[in-house]
Order: sequence, then structure tokens, then C-alpha cells
Amino acid sequence: MDELGVRYKMNIVTHQQIEADDDLRKICREIIAENKTDVEWDQIESDDMFSSGPYEGGYDATEQEFWFSYYAPDGTEFWFGFSLEIAAKIASGAQYFLDIRKAQ
Repeated sequence: MDELGVRYKMNIVTHQQIEADDDLRKICREIIAENKTDVEWDQIESDDMFSSGPYEGGYDATEQEFWFSYYAPDGTEFWFGFSLEIAAKIASGAQYFLDIRKAQ
């Protein structure tokens, strides 16, 4: 309650992340090895261009990001996206966490 006695309702949102692992790092290295700009990726967009371990996805020209499905050990599908710049960071071996959301 605030000083006027008004009670506020707070919505609690669960924040889920995954850490970039070897499978995702492998995909990011493939992306960077293509040596393409965002404009070039726009021209060849594909939602299933890359796959390794629990990941499958590709480039989305509308979002101008790479979008992937991650399949958790229990079979639950999650979605996440990242830019070409983030792909370079992950490919370089940097520790990186990505926000994920349950697939709809």
C-alpha cells in the first residue's frame, strides 16, 4: 500500500534465459563464416537454415535477426532471437545469455 492506502497489484513475470552452449556456438560460427551483411541475409531468409543439437532456426528478414527454436530436455519448445553482432560474440567464445520464451 502507498501512503494513501492504495493497494497495488504487481504482475510477476518469469524471466527465462539459456546460456550459449557448444551447439549454439557452432551455429554462430557457421553464420559468421558466411560473411554476409544483414542486407544479404534479408535476401536469403530461411527459418530452418541451421540446426545443431536442440536448436533449429534461421534468419527472419522482418525481425532482421536470427530466430531459433530450442527444444528443452522435456520436449518443451522455446523461441529466441539474436542479431548478427550477437552471433559474432557467441562465435568468439564469449559467455552469453539469451532471453527465451515458450513457443506459442
